[in-house]
Amino acid sequence: MKGAEALAAAISAGTDRQYTVPGFPITELGLLTRAEMVINEKTALEYALGDSLAGRRAAVIIKNVGVNACADPLVQATVQGIRGGVLLVVGDDPAAKGSQTAQDSRYYGELAEIPVIEPDEVTCFSGVEAALAASETFSRVAILRLTPRLLDAEVTGVPAPRTRGSGRLADPGWTMHGRVTAATEIYRTMFAWSDASLLNRWNGEPLGAGPAPGESRLVTVNPVPARAAPFHEIKEFGRSFVRDHRAILPPDPQGRPESRRDRGFSRTFCSACPYRPLLDILKERDMFLICDAGCSVFGLNPPYDLGVASYGMGSSIAVAARSTHVALIGDYALLHSGINALIDVYEKGLPLLCIVMKNQCAAMTGGQQVSDPIPYILWADPVICPADDERSLREVIHEPDAPQTVVVEAECPEGAHHETVEYRDL
Repeated sequence: MKGAEALAAAISAGTDRQYTVPGFPITELGLLTRAEMVINEKTALEYALGDSLAGRRAAVIIKNVGVNACADPLVQATVQGIRGGVLLVVGDDPAAKGSQTAQDSRYYGELAEIPVIEPDEVTCFSGVEAALAASETFSRVAILRLTPRLLDAEVTGVPAPRTRGSGRLADPGWTMHGRVTAATEIYRTMFAWSDASLLNRWNGEPLGAGPAPGESRLVTVNPVPARAAPFHEIKEFGRSFVRDHRAILPPDPQGRPESRRDRGFSRTFCSACPYRPLLDILKERDMFLICDAGCSVFGLNPPYDLGVASYGMGSSIAVAARSTHVALIGDYALLHSGINALIDVYEKGLPLLCIVMKNQCAAMTGGQQVSDPIPYILWADPVICPADDERSLREVIHEPDAPQTVVVEAECPEGAHHETVEYRDL
């Protein structure tokens, strides 16, 4: 059996949904898994994060440079957490045979503090399941790194039973600083997982990483296990990642994550925010949201507590399309990168209520003027509603059965500032 065939069988059996953006060397893998083609890699990963929030496992199959396009939600997911396992299947091209670069995706494991598994010829099935289990254990995306050497090789192995696990979202009572602290502490424990993994085999020199030849074989390539440190000869396809990281120590213990109680307050919308009637309607109807970056992120906080998660700028549309079906996004975030996901959602007819807060400024960062998004989304036939027209808002804010975009227009009061709610008032 070819590596691509074994990996496709393992991915199909281990996940509930598969997404892809084709490109060498993973085009065939996307076809074999019958993965859904998506407008770009960022949207694909956001769909997978939405599936995760709904308790489903999902795989995203992309080539190495595609990881650059989805880096923001990839790193954000480490801090915000996930539920169902999310597998980022990355096809690296060390010889640049079909790519413009020889980018090595293992470095994203270090950057995003996520597990990276690189199977060899006998761990295709077990490696896929181990990566998904690690994603759920550590509540973050896991990378499955593949190269043409493995995809084209003859491999062995038997299907691995699917484990039953679940990650968790970051504690909503933590501050953002507290969430970062907690995520780093989890990464610290990942080093022991890599050390103990039965996917690795230790039989003396040389050490081969993934499908690279060696008497010993290393499959959990991030974090690099401590047992790799003494090896003098290390073979790997791509850059010298394992050689350079074999003596890296885990982060120091992080201590207790900071909570809102510790800080003494929570942040929320301005007292005169014109969008409060919109939030009140959503709260009254128990319509849970995926919040975007910007002011909409305050939907996560008291007194509304409507946000389920937030995975960065422009992410709410695709995440919500696979989970809550309600996205709250600002006009700048929509133009920044959310519009690609909106196109994909409409093309596929996915049920989504996309609420755009149009104030034509970047209110979270100083009120810089931004472009009017309406001329660029007329194809979506948006409903345009003033923020103070509560009657019209009540008519258009409802659970969707098809894609619908509602643009809520308002101007931010001059000189307004985000409010704080003292912890004793929460």
